[in-house]
Amino acid sequence: MTTRITVDIVSDAICPWCFIGKRRFESALAQAPEGVEVVVAWRPYQLNPDMPPEGMERKAYLAAKFGGDARADGIYQRVREAGASAGIDFNFAGIQRTPNTVNTHRLIGLAGRAGKQDAVVEGIFRAYFLEGRDIGDAAVLAAIATAAGLEEKVVRDYLATREDVDRVEAEDAMARRMGIQGVPCFIFNRKYAISGAQDPAVFLEALDLLKREAAGEAIPAPANS
Repeated sequence: MTTRITVDIVSDAICPWCFIGKRRFESALAQAPEGVEVVVAWRPYQLNPDMPPEGMERKAYLAAKFGGDARADGIYQRVREAGASAGIDFNFAGIQRTPNTVNTHRLIGLAGRAGKQDAVVEGIFRAYFLEGRDIGDAAVLAAIATAAGLEEKVVRDYLATREDVDRVEAEDAMARRMGIQGVPCFIFNRKYAISGAQDPAVFLEALDLLKREAAGEAIPAPANS
């Protein structure tokens, strides 16, 4: 008997912890209990919902958010170390612009309908965090999508419209109403939420719990501390 588990990953394309969380979750999936099928859907969240449509020059963004490069470097050092442990060599110095991410979320939704979502999410993370490309640029997004197997013209035509903008903004607003204040957030079967880029063991525990629940096992309540 196969247990089907859905995981909604609430994420933003410019969130380094979301990239790390993706790697750690993938590690958990590689060790998933036998007989478990995991279906993943990436959901939108904007870390900077008031970002101008054209994005912002990176130095100006760091100055506004962290007070400048020096303080940002200190904050990102922890991210670099966590990234290295997950096999990610972050290239923060290569990022020239911080984008508005509505179009990245639209593209991820389009890719999901085409069965190419994971490849597009991976391509976006790699383009931004490893290659320093401007993922707010429609041409860059079209190239990422094409490399993932989508038709370039379809993607360009789609991004030239406002289709799904309302959906992205509505899902973002819903995530906030649900109490999500940071990403990544992994929601298992619309029932259990795991916040942050947790170790693979945490995700494995959730998968095992849901498999046991599906089999009708009684799950004991946690002991009082």
